[in-house]
Amino acid sequence: MRISTKTRYGMRLMINLAANFKNGYSFLKDIAKSEGISEKYLSLIVIPLRTAGLLKTTRGVHGGYILSKDPSEITAGQVVEILEGDLSLVECIKNEKYCIKLKNCASRDIWFDLGKKMTEFLNSLTLKDLAKLQSEKKSVSMDYII
Repeated sequence: MRISTKTRYGMRLMINLAANFKNGYSFLKDIAKSEGISEKYLSLIVIPLRTAGLLKTTRGVHGGYILSKDPSEITAGQVVEILEGDLSLVECIKNEKYCIKLKNCASRDIWFDLGKKMTEFLNSLTLKDLAKLQSEKKSVSMDYII
């Protein structure tokens, strides 16, 4: 399983908005520049996030994008699920009719438990947590040895 580029960039977008939440609306072009992501690509990523109610937008000089809730109220799991879709690792997890071996299949239990742990982990991380972690990573000074 791989997380798509859309989700990786979407997470960076949301962390950026969380870090700047108290500053108000942010322009997509500024986020694109600071994150090193195409503005055109980000404009496609914001659509499902806005539709799902995680982003608010406004036009004009003081417009842009902002989180619709406090960063402490939005989890990484919500962002990933919106951008990736259902997080079930195998079809028989979300649709029990898919498999006739459902009741006696040990491998299904592995995928169910793994998916549950992954979802719990992602839902334990808020955008506030991730923005703080991002800030800490940026403040670490680099030592050079010559």
